[in-house]
Parts: sequence; C-alpha cells; structure tokens
Amino acid sequence: MQTQSLNNISIIVTENLSKSVATSDGILHILSSIDLIIKSGESIAIVGESGSGKSTLISLLAGLDTPTSGTISLNGKSLTAMNEDGRAAIRNELIGFVFQSFQLLPGLTALENVMLPLELSGDKNAKVSAAALLARVGLSHRLSHTPQKLSGGEQQRVALARAFVTQPAILFADEPTGNLDSKTGAHIIDLLFELNLENKTTLILVTHDQALAARCQRTIKLDSGRIVI
Repeated sequence: MQTQSLNNISIIVTENLSKSVATSDGILHILSSIDLIIKSGESIAIVGESGSGKSTLISLLAGLDTPTSGTISLNGKSLTAMNEDGRAAIRNELIGFVFQSFQLLPGLTALENVMLPLELSGDKNAKVSAAALLARVGLSHRLSHTPQKLSGGEQQRVALARAFVTQPAILFADEPTGNLDSKTGAHIIDLLFELNLENKTTLILVTHDQALAARCQRTIKLDSGRIVI
C-alpha cells in the first residue's frame, strides 16, 4: 500500500543495469548499462522497436527477472540483493501489472478476478473493494461474467481494476492497448491515467502507441538494449 514516505522520492533507481543470455550463437546482450531514476508519481513511457529490450527492462524493474549485472532499488530497498521470496514480498507490497493479454483467470468471474489479490493478502473487505473499483471502470453490470463472456475492452477494464485494487505504488503496463481497437484503446488510456492520478501511482508503460506515450510525463527510448533518450 502507498504511504506518505513514497511521495517526492526516487521510487526506482537502477545503476549500470545489464541483462545477457547465452544462446547457441554466443552471448546475447539484451540490456546494457541502464541508469534510471524514476520519481514517485511519475508517468513514464518506455518505447523502442521490437527486440529493443522494453519488456525485459520492466521484468527486471518489477523483480520478475534478475539482471546479469548492476543494481535495482525499489523504494530504497535493494531488489538485486533479495532472493525470490524477498522479491515476491516487495511485488505484493508495491507493484501492480496490466498485460496486453489481460491474463484473467478463466474460471473466475470479473468480481472474483479483481478480489483475488486482496484475498491473497487477507483483506476482509475484498468483495466490497473489488465491486467498487469495477463500478469505477463501468462494469457494475458484469460482476458475475467470466472472461469469455466479456469483450476485449471489458476484459482489459477488469485487468485494470485488478491492478489498481491493491492501490499499488507502482503500476507496470506492457502494451495495455495492444489487443484493442483504437476507440476502446483510447478509453482504456483515459481510465489508466484517471486511476493513476487518483491513486498517485507511479506509472511505467511499455508501448508502441504514440498517443499513449504522449500522455506520459517522460519517454525513455531503448535501441538495441541501450537508452537513447
């Protein structure tokens, strides 16, 4: 959950962050010497051609992957010094995700999908909080519907509600409008920034969508695993 201590500070700091993997053709350098400072409450767009390292970068920043070298600090804590349990704990404490593929659980209703992260943290008011946020994204009439009964735009709104329901300090979104038509995508962008503003969430977006990148306070461009802007 967010606290006052998160305000006006550097919530993400990386130094000399690099990621390489061994392939049959030798070592592939995915990211090289990434130095970043991201302030609490900032909105950041990460852009670049396919294969430039965008998704790898947010995976590292979120503790879903580990770097080959360099350091990552989240809210003053060294992510790179933690084991997997430590990284999982800080993800639960600070981070929300929105993915291009929605990643909703097909056997759960919209309400149950949004309740899930709250239930996992032991929140006794999970149902009330989830229903309120689904109402906020215009889905009060879809609470009992499973994902296969929802349109793509509705599924992404459920995914947005699930990401914001824990009031994360940092929200990562990987191509959040990539599978949506332009009208629906524009609506999702509006919702994303409305919720971001209301919750003072640090927003980090990977996108090819120039309209979405333009809405962010800052753009970081990757080219062949290096920052060029």
